[in-house]
Amino acid sequence: MNDQIDRERPMAVADALRETDATLAVAESCTGGLVGAAITAVPGASDYFDSGVTAYAYGAKRRFLGVSRESLDEHGAVSASVAREMARGVRDVADVTWGVSTTGIAGPTGGTEENPVGIVYIGVAYAGPWGSESSFATATRYEFDGDRAEVRARTVDQALEDLLAAVDERERA
Repeated sequence: MNDQIDRERPMAVADALRETDATLAVAESCTGGLVGAAITAVPGASDYFDSGVTAYAYGAKRRFLGVSRESLDEHGAVSASVAREMARGVRDVADVTWGVSTTGIAGPTGGTEENPVGIVYIGVAYAGPWGSESSFATATRYEFDGDRAEVRARTVDQALEDLLAAVDERERA
């Protein structure tokens, strides 16, 4: 990605986070920093964007995000449980309102029958005010067609859409 990034979704994220006085951190595996790049393509992103962690290896997911060995052993890195733990981990480590994570298989190799190339999990975690019991983390599975670049680009777009939907839903609650 470069300065030709489509800024429509990142601008919508910027508006939503500014309107709610919220902050964001991202944890990326298959997108390798592209979500953070899209977010920071918007001038003034420092108003709401705290940090991004690219955690590609199992060890990095454990060290930097607190993903449990059990989740990695039982489900593998490309799973809903790991996507949720990544989103929670980056949210809590960065001490922000929202955490977003991406993990998947962009290809062209690495796919299996259970997890084919193009499978992606996107996690979204919210930190509610202390004592409100409103914090949550979700993970959603997607299957994208296309080559490596297309899978990664679609994952970025979907991660921003998932975040926007969660912010909107939280505001209506």
